Amino acid sequence: MNPKPADIYQPRDFIETHEGLIFAVVDGMLEDDRVLCFLRYAPIGGKLAKMGTDEANAYLQARAPRYLFSSKRLDARLHAVPQENIRRHHRPRDRVQDLLNSMPRDEIERKAIRLLQKFGACGLDLGQVGLTGSLLIGAQTPTSDLDFVLYGREAFFEAREIVGRLTEAGELQELDDAAWRDAYDRRGCALTFEEFLWHERRKLNKALIDGTKFDITLVDELPSKASGPVRKLGPILLRTQIADAACAFDYPAVYRLTHPELTEAVSFTHTYAGQALTGETVEISGLLEESHSGQRRIVVGSSREAVGEYIKVVSERRTP
Repeated sequence: MNPKPADIYQPRDFIETHEGLIFAVVDGMLEDDRVLCFLRYAPIGGKLAKMGTDEANAYLQARAPRYLFSSKRLDARLHAVPQENIRRHHRPRDRVQDLLNSMPRDEIERKAIRLLQKFGACGLDLGQVGLTGSLLIGAQTPTSDLDFVLYGREAFFEAREIVGRLTEAGELQELDDAAWRDAYDRRGCALTFEEFLWHERRKLNKALIDGTKFDITLVDELPSKASGPVRKLGPILLRTQIADAACAFDYPAVYRLTHPELTEAVSFTHTYAGQALTGETVEISGLLEESHSGQRRIVVGSSREAVGEYIKVVSERRTP
């Protein structure tokens, strides 16, 4: 079914083209009537195959180059699908409601339902919860993780508090060494495993339910702010203090800086969401970006894996 012209796309939604390609939405603002996104699944050999960054780019270059796109607004190469090419819009919130109103088809769906029921029993409004990733499109396997989306900052922090409380009570489990190592290997981040682990453990945005890992991600429902084109100025490495981390779990994560020349750091990769607290000193590796008004910021996640780009709290950190 073709979406209406007024359809609203949000990060973590999936869109499916008439060829059966499935893209993850990465930005809520259209550009040239296209949805900015990245290819996640393609039909290969009669089934959906999950795509990494290089694989996705190569696939589109060979078979559907029309979806390769250079965004003037973001000054970045990514993927984009014209609205007229969209056959189906997969919404995480709809998937949650489908699960709650049907019989589970496998153990992964049963675990997702159990966790949703626990959230609901703790008072969380399940109308503010979505499911993205493989479960959104029914492509899960027995080893799939559960990727939950919380719409709105209030719902996210309430869910985060519930995860901490249920983990302490033993209803959920902290990630074991194998699960942490698996999470680290999947991320492929620039931090050492020990650095990754220190940052992740204090975020309270992931745990295990009956041995399956899940995480929770914030999607702000406020309308995307229009922004003019930006210009990438090249790689930069700096140390600075976080002036305000109120939007650290947003997508993208935003950190206001005390730096004399850079107003903020922005992370488009989930690995560095919630990475630092207000008042902490951090080391950031990313790309320097300049807006049309001359404001500069550092961007982490200029590619999907953000190779060589990171945010980490340094040794002179404040005790959390």
